[in-house]
Amino acid sequence: MAMNRFQKLSVAALISVLFLMFVGAVVRVTGSGMGCPDWPTCWGCMIPPTSVDQVDFDKLPIERFQKKAERLGRDPATITEESLRSEFNPRHVWTEFFNRLCSLPVGFFSLATFIAAFWQRGKRPLVFWMAFGSLVVVLINAWMGARVVYSGLKPGVLTTHLALAMALTGMLVYCAWRGTDTPWRVSMPPAALAKLRLAVVVLLAATLFEGVIGAQVREMTDELAKFHTNSPRSSWIGELEDSWKYLIHRSFSWVVFGATLWAWLLSAKHREGGVGKVEKTVLGIVLAQMLLGVVMSQIHIYSWVQVLHVGLAAVLLTFIWLWLFGLRRA
Repeated sequence: MAMNRFQKLSVAALISVLFLMFVGAVVRVTGSGMGCPDWPTCWGCMIPPTSVDQVDFDKLPIERFQKKAERLGRDPATITEESLRSEFNPRHVWTEFFNRLCSLPVGFFSLATFIAAFWQRGKRPLVFWMAFGSLVVVLINAWMGARVVYSGLKPGVLTTHLALAMALTGMLVYCAWRGTDTPWRVSMPPAALAKLRLAVVVLLAATLFEGVIGAQVREMTDELAKFHTNSPRSSWIGELEDSWKYLIHRSFSWVVFGATLWAWLLSAKHREGGVGKVEKTVLGIVLAQMLLGVVMSQIHIYSWVQVLHVGLAAVLLTFIWLWLFGLRRA
């Protein structure tokens, strides 16, 4: 089915968000979150320097950094010219700067989607409000990005940052799905459709819970990376197993798998034409995620596995949103 202009803009905004979440995962696992100590500039420049000798520390508002850090619960005494100079890492600087550049398409396409949604208000007012809500969430998350920097990567701020991104995917998926007179729908008998809708709602709730707990586990690995710089990443597994959050995250994946299998079987039994591409994609990603989880819990916490795990979680959530919307009655 060909998409109209509004749907294409919504999909472009959604893809840019998913790509940014992949890049954000790279920033996290490489420890580049503080590559730029200021925001929206980076080391006082629009284009960041490549060496610490190029930084003009006299132009950096260090006192402002300290005041904002104090308001966010960080010890302001830890922010000095000497500490900033010692923290300069060109690889981290440019990784974080690339992450910021990737946020520009998100803002552009979200604004374009909102503007195009004005032509949807008459027929589909909820689409307009979802587009408006997505733009608001993008702006809030941009503001949260500054808080992430000035808080020194404070754990609660990072989890909120991710939770907003998860909500954003749902809003943009709805815009892309409903921005036409003939949205994609699953064809099933009414009774079976109600059961499948319940199963997918359970799957969505389980995935959201797993994502929030997973974000807190990633915060734990960030802390391990800070204080175990000389220890192999494989040694982190033992420390993680002492945390109830990690154990819940690891075990709760079976709840996600069970909900996926329940929805899959209902779809295979009752859907006209059999299981579709959306259902197959969801099951495939859930199985891949469980495999990646086994690798990290039993073999080694590879950086690339962490990035793939986070990125696929965002893609999985996107397809679950789409599946749920496709089960709505006409």
